[in-house]
Amino acid sequence: MTNRTVKGLVLFTAAATLAAVAPASSALAAPGAPGADGYAASIPWGQCASKGLQSRGAECGLLDVPLDYGKPNGKKIQIAVSRIKHKVADKDYQGVMLVNPGGPGGSGLTLSVLGEYVPNGAGDAYDWIGFDPRGVGSSVPALHCDDDYFNGPRPEYIPWNKSIESTWLNRSKGYAEACGKSGGDLLNHITTVDSVNDMESIRKALGAKQINYYGFSYGTYLGQVYGTLYPDKVRRMVLDGNVDVRKVWYQANLDQDVAFERNEKIWFGWLAKYDSVYHLGTTAKQVELRWYAEQNKLRTAPAGGVVGSDEWTDIFLYAGYYQSTWTELADAFSGWANDHNTEIIVDAYNNYVGPGDDNGFAVYNAVQCSDVQWPQSWNQWQRDNWLTFLKAPYMTWDNAWYNAPCLYWPAKAHKPVKVDGSKVKSVLFVGTTLDAATPFEGSLEARRLFPHSALLAEVGQTTHANSLNGNACIDDTIAEYLSTGKLPQRKSGDRPDKNCDALPQPDPTAAAATASVQSLRADNSVAREPLYPIGR
Repeated sequence: MTNRTVKGLVLFTAAATLAAVAPASSALAAPGAPGADGYAASIPWGQCASKGLQSRGAECGLLDVPLDYGKPNGKKIQIAVSRIKHKVADKDYQGVMLVNPGGPGGSGLTLSVLGEYVPNGAGDAYDWIGFDPRGVGSSVPALHCDDDYFNGPRPEYIPWNKSIESTWLNRSKGYAEACGKSGGDLLNHITTVDSVNDMESIRKALGAKQINYYGFSYGTYLGQVYGTLYPDKVRRMVLDGNVDVRKVWYQANLDQDVAFERNEKIWFGWLAKYDSVYHLGTTAKQVELRWYAEQNKLRTAPAGGVVGSDEWTDIFLYAGYYQSTWTELADAFSGWANDHNTEIIVDAYNNYVGPGDDNGFAVYNAVQCSDVQWPQSWNQWQRDNWLTFLKAPYMTWDNAWYNAPCLYWPAKAHKPVKVDGSKVKSVLFVGTTLDAATPFEGSLEARRLFPHSALLAEVGQTTHANSLNGNACIDDTIAEYLSTGKLPQRKSGDRPDKNCDALPQPDPTAAAATASVQSLRADNSVAREPLYPIGR
């Protein structure tokens, strides 16, 4: 699926409802007290390196966990953890809230700030716990394979001939081999299950009888697997932008290609609506043809010697992810197409994609290539991607090569956990109906698997994992759930339990919008997810 870092920028009965809104003190240890099963290890808290965390009084530390949970007394690695404590009296304390931003490969250390974005002070009753999953960011060791891998311009994505195909296969094999050399023992112990076990180690180290959890994108897969393996340790969960667990990870990427094609066309239509501003065409089709015409020029003459056809695709892929990027990306598209402004398009590449530091990409591959056995026949990849390309040319081959190291991955592949949420007592699923990174069917499937859950849908929204981003209908429902445990009433049938209308699309003729949690997640200083939220 996609995984790149934007830089800069439930059958729910009346009895169950009563149980959910009843005082929760019996499920909580006193703040800082050992849980019933004691500590796995302690976290030596100290000052955080992040200025943003420092300004909020956060604490940071490294937790020792087993490299191999099958050998709990063997070699240890360290998970970087941050904590922003609750701001209410201890009698009103609701416990710890772990947060994950997605990926796999996304740094979540600074997402302990997320609580301040929950409306009505509902986040103040929790200790918010950010962490970098194993191999990521400030955790030790952090996985790097080739920091120069994304330096542009790179070879053409679409394998029109055998030469291009061979070049990318060789690049993919070379990257996998580089990870084999640099990853060491970590490469054999970096699956989703390993990270779920790390979450359980964090719970024990914090002395919590149960955890609350807020996961975005790939983080929803962590939540679903945690709920399967440790159902009695789940108190409340909010899972936004839900992974379809039936499709990890090969089919999920092919489905993503089709969904992104739709979203890019929606953006092209928006550009046409504001042709008076951007001058790129008065119909979606005209804008689309202009986009491909400019891409074609860059194949032989990269802008600034950096932005070729691949980089052009990568930059504008974010329009399929987040509507908050639409106006800035429109300025870049227009500035290059109409004025041949090299600076604006190179800046867009540096801000949205950028060279160097492959940590997110390395961990992305390490997890997805190990979670499940990918097809080992290039003939199957070739056939499936060409068939997908016929209906979704925008990102199909871009995405294929992003995942192609899995063809050669040097670590053992495992069987994915069969997700079963029947024993989890409370989950609020959130999804936007036009999410491309995690198509909405994944949220419906998650609802089927967790009978004591509810699904909250933002109808007509293309932004991926869009909660706590200014839609009062969505955000207030989450705040009420975190405050009281109350879920929307479960409806009959295979559908959302509560629908919220999407907020209007951006208006480039209006005043600039205020900063939001979406910009928080898109900012490298408080990273949300690596380049492409899940799977790419």
